[in-house]
Amino acid sequence: MAVMNREKDYRKSTIERLNRLDTNPEIRQKYSDLCRLTPGEIWRDKKNGHRVGVLDATKHTDIEKLFSGDTSSCFINDPPYNVAVGKSNSKMLFKIGLNDYIDFSRGWITNTQSVMSRDTHFYLWIGADYKDNFQPLPDIMLLLREFPNLVPRNYITLRNQRGYGTQKNWMWIRQELLHYTTGNPFFKVQYTDIPKVLKGYYKTVKGKRTENLERSKSDYIRPGNVWIDIQQVFYRMKENVPGCYAQKPLKAIERIIHTSSREGDIIADFFAHSGTTLIAGEMHKRKVYTSDIDPLYAEITIRRLEHFRKTREPGWQWNSPFPEIDEI
Repeated sequence: MAVMNREKDYRKSTIERLNRLDTNPEIRQKYSDLCRLTPGEIWRDKKNGHRVGVLDATKHTDIEKLFSGDTSSCFINDPPYNVAVGKSNSKMLFKIGLNDYIDFSRGWITNTQSVMSRDTHFYLWIGADYKDNFQPLPDIMLLLREFPNLVPRNYITLRNQRGYGTQKNWMWIRQELLHYTTGNPFFKVQYTDIPKVLKGYYKTVKGKRTENLERSKSDYIRPGNVWIDIQQVFYRMKENVPGCYAQKPLKAIERIIHTSSREGDIIADFFAHSGTTLIAGEMHKRKVYTSDIDPLYAEITIRRLEHFRKTREPGWQWNSPFPEIDEI
């Protein structure tokens, strides 16, 4: 009986303390008074120069206000995918008509260009709704052809260790990341923590027949454009932020930052959501300018930075970002 009670208490303790925020108006109302920013306002970090705004990425004046004449050489954007996430359509994670979605995307991408440095990385997370002809992934690729200065560099797949599916379909375990550049931006090769074990790829070097392990500069493999070593964020991970349903893995953002920026650079993210880009920037000495149209997510982004500085924890796991109100 004692063992059963301990197991029951453990399960109770690991329940996320905050339900999905974008689909629960009652919870949203309860937490709205805790937001320190209102639409159009920007929080400026006095310690490391980060900026967090409640701004609309499709409004040129909002992006101008966030940057105040600065530019960025690395953009990491994770907009809504035009997919009903978790079978729920909300104002923040919406599904709208494809033409309207493309107009929305054209607007924020145009505004992104206005604050780009000459040599820039542009990363765009995007999804594909297989129930709706795989839109908007191919449509976004076509849209990006309207911006000739954005040159396609790669098409990256993040392979999640967890996924979803049915007995009548393959399990979905992938997320897509488009990589474009302007000019000739800095890029530094990174390695995973996966050891090299396969021999082969023979090549003659200086008259000697060698295989790839002999020629390698590292005992570990490079990530390439299929990332198999990154775990989808869920409640058993310390970086989890309850209330945020579409959170990107911190390790993925860190990889982008390490390869595509230097210390002191400005990293931009116009869809802050859970604040992962801000945390990655703080950890690796980059300045992050980020925003979200929703005051609640902007507040979570700021609180996550404050929580990290206080505890060195990257998230709350199953605990609430709003300890003032214990919501289960």
